[in-house]
Amino acid sequence: MISANAALDRLKTGNGRYIRNESQARVSDLNRSALTTGQTPFAIILGCSDSRVPAELVFDQGLGDLFVIRVAGNIVAPSQVGSVEFAAEKLGSRLVVVMGHTNCGAVSATLDAVLSGNAADSRNIRSIIDRMRCSVEIARESAPADDREALMRHASRANIRIACNQLRHGSDIIERLIDQEGLMVVGAEYSIETGAVEFFDGV
Repeated sequence: MISANAALDRLKTGNGRYIRNESQARVSDLNRSALTTGQTPFAIILGCSDSRVPAELVFDQGLGDLFVIRVAGNIVAPSQVGSVEFAAEKLGSRLVVVMGHTNCGAVSATLDAVLSGNAADSRNIRSIIDRMRCSVEIARESAPADDREALMRHASRANIRIACNQLRHGSDIIERLIDQEGLMVVGAEYSIETGAVEFFDGV
């Protein structure tokens, strides 16, 4: 298995190809047959469920390359932590990327809920918003209250940083792998406007 830094370089290189419209990843019968007995993904991506942010395409990777966990708002809840633990401990992946994105609907919904004081009708949606609420509160300390674009930008970054810290410090397994086996947890933001991924936390 490749190191965290080598995995990060591979993601950056793949994203560069994606931005230039030079994607190389292909799916073939050979790819599928080689993966029937197991998988060794070189990176774990915890990303948003947004249909505009498919990690394999964004990083120009193929079958078996990435262990992808997607949830609205790229939040960290027990099932996401368990999924990261599994991929890091059992599959040997040494890089975890928490990837948010610009114009995130979950961030926008959380911002609306915090600013209006109104709760979502669905308790399930509320559970997502409640996990993201702190990021909006942090954004309100950094951006003018009447500048929604700035609030969105700051909240998105804060949400990614919070998720990274939850993974780094919310699991004995992940903490051990960070301390002893070179696991790295980094935060990144995908720009829907440009296609570029900026790594900004933990790198």
